[in-house]
Amino acid sequence: MKKIFYNITIVLFAFMVSSCSEDLMDNINKNVNDPANVASNLIITDVMTSTAFSVTGSDLAFYSSCYVEHNVGVYNQMYNAEIRSNEPTSSTTYNNSWNSIYQTLLNLNDVITKCSEGGSEEGNYHTLGIAQVLSAYNLAILTDVMGDVPWTEALQPGVIFTPVLDSQESIYTEIFSFLNNAIENLGKETTFPNLGNQDFLYDGDEDSIDNWIKFAYGLKARYTMRLSFRNANYTDVISFANQSFANADEQCQFNYNGSSSKSPFQQFFLDRDYFGASTSLHNKLTSRNDPRDAVFFKPYTDGGTLEFAPNGTPSQEQGRYGISAISSLTAPTYLMSYHEVEFLKAEAYARQSDLVNATAALKKAIVAACAKSNIGISQADAETYFTDEVEPKLLDQNTTLKEIMVQKYIAFFEEEAIEAYNDIRRLRAMGEDFIQLDNPLNTNQFPLRFSYGSEDVTTNANVREAYGDGSYVYSENVWWAGGSR
Repeated sequence: MKKIFYNITIVLFAFMVSSCSEDLMDNINKNVNDPANVASNLIITDVMTSTAFSVTGSDLAFYSSCYVEHNVGVYNQMYNAEIRSNEPTSSTTYNNSWNSIYQTLLNLNDVITKCSEGGSEEGNYHTLGIAQVLSAYNLAILTDVMGDVPWTEALQPGVIFTPVLDSQESIYTEIFSFLNNAIENLGKETTFPNLGNQDFLYDGDEDSIDNWIKFAYGLKARYTMRLSFRNANYTDVISFANQSFANADEQCQFNYNGSSSKSPFQQFFLDRDYFGASTSLHNKLTSRNDPRDAVFFKPYTDGGTLEFAPNGTPSQEQGRYGISAISSLTAPTYLMSYHEVEFLKAEAYARQSDLVNATAALKKAIVAACAKSNIGISQADAETYFTDEVEPKLLDQNTTLKEIMVQKYIAFFEEEAIEAYNDIRRLRAMGEDFIQLDNPLNTNQFPLRFSYGSEDVTTNANVREAYGDGSYVYSENVWWAGGSR
């Protein structure tokens, strides 16, 4: 709400001196700290920050990390999520993330309007393309975890108060439309200056637009693979991935300086301390003699004993179990990593029975994942691990697919937990239980989706009807995983 402050004496004096100057009276009720028209380059910077910290690095990631057993919930809300009490079904659980995504999409819509034909910045094609990429990304996260959601009527505050829900199938059409339009716009010439250091994801350097295009193609590969249960198209996955990142320097990540900006998982630990080290993740690593087992975990206190929390049955207490050793104040948030692109290629090749190219892509993916800034395993050690432990498992198409998906799951520890959650649901829809989860409650209570946000459950009859009592999260798959909504 805008707040209006002025000194009535000054206003009256000015009124008498200026003989009712219309300019003065027009400006009295303007809040200079809340301008009505903000330049797109300022909005897009805020959107990049909110996407990284309030969407990708939000409660969606923390709860995904618990459900996929990257971490074990050992206290308060995360403990409740671990034992499937209240949190997975409550409409309050993800409400902050729900609101953040819609606010981010609303801001992106503002940028798109400004930079499109008839807008105040018509011809600002590169900022328009960036906004379209980020719109696809945020919209996909929203529908991937929640299924059918308000969309076509959603971004009209004060006009439509109870927007209807759009089908996930139709929303995916919109996602690809955003990406196709973005690639077209990013390839155009423009007289508008680039974002420069206001591009928090690519720093606005000379290669930044090329990297945004590569990011868009990477997302096309991701979302084409996401739809593989509904419409398998592995040739396109490979084609899109080949037009995406060629190395980790090009990947899309948000960096934190550790002081004015801090990595979400580490901040969550400092603020809440709700996670313990996962037994099931530890077991997957040790069964492969994976060098990351010595990097991923540490005792709760220096010099203490490293105790792993049992999945689904931990004691609710802080300070007992080991914790993540890769969380740090400067650990980046990945919107999309180079290793993900290579994992997508590896899976697509394997599904086409091209095990030679699948093996080559898998090796690149593992080496890149081991080299992450908060992992730090050398290329030589990663390659030795691949040769000694991974390659012998690649016996045929099925064993190769399984190892690709397990390795991808391991590589996504923490920062890419949402994508790990999406992969597990997609694989199960395809009848492939490649990633073993040990929480015994998963037999009947694996969360198949996240619940809608309480702010709309309580105010929008359409969302309230879809939500019901929240128990649908255990029984109804999202559309791309075989469900109806």
